[in-house]
Amino acid sequence: MDGPSVDAYAPREIARKVEVSGVAQARNDALAELVLAVLAGAFISLGALFFTVVVTGAGAGFGVNRLLGGLAFSLGLILVVVGGAELFTSNNLLAMAWASRRISTREVVRNWYLVYVGNVMGCVSTIALVVWAGLDGLGAGAVGQKAVAIAAAKAELSFLQAFVRGILCNALVCLAVWLAMGGRSVTDKVLGIVFPITAFVTMGFEHSIANWFFLPYGLALDTTGVISVPGAAQNLVAVTAGNILGGTLLVAGVYWLAYLRNDDH
Repeated sequence: MDGPSVDAYAPREIARKVEVSGVAQARNDALAELVLAVLAGAFISLGALFFTVVVTGAGAGFGVNRLLGGLAFSLGLILVVVGGAELFTSNNLLAMAWASRRISTREVVRNWYLVYVGNVMGCVSTIALVVWAGLDGLGAGAVGQKAVAIAAAKAELSFLQAFVRGILCNALVCLAVWLAMGGRSVTDKVLGIVFPITAFVTMGFEHSIANWFFLPYGLALDTTGVISVPGAAQNLVAVTAGNILGGTLLVAGVYWLAYLRNDDH
């Protein structure tokens, strides 16, 4: 008798797994969903903080510094996927179950609302802990200066720039989750996550939940008013909208058309 397969799931199998997972997520207990969302916000914040520390004072050159920072940021989604948490951007894949009419529009909106709110709570709570811990003082204050610079750069993006970078970002985030769903072991899942996430960070794309760490944290440390508060708010709105479009249409929509549109349920 053949042993269990160690090969990755085929794309069509991944599509069905994502669809089934979407149904379960949409109908999960509200409190459980909120708690798991808070965890995801904290996990992504830790990845964002790791990124900030790694790129602070790095002298290997722009591209290499970004690459190292992207590898560090991958921690966040690894914790979400392997540790078990609910992240708004990856939950845009619920669109596959919605397109198959296995969940309603109301269930999708309920899930996205609960998870987004929980993610923000997790980010804000982590920021409080990081501020109280005085981690901005690392590197003789260089980490705090870098955090402010990162937030200021994000707040200076135009609405269109932030929106399009949000689309591109969540296409890669959802593809990372897609690849992780195809893996059969923790090692498979980690490898599936690392490359797409490192790529989006290296290329400067925008992630709404990560920005709920970067922007408020930068504002908390900004003593000279270099960060535009209206610009920060605009970034969060534009990137959130872009993330939804990138995840639902470019990944969930495309794979649904390719693999699930003719399935009978």
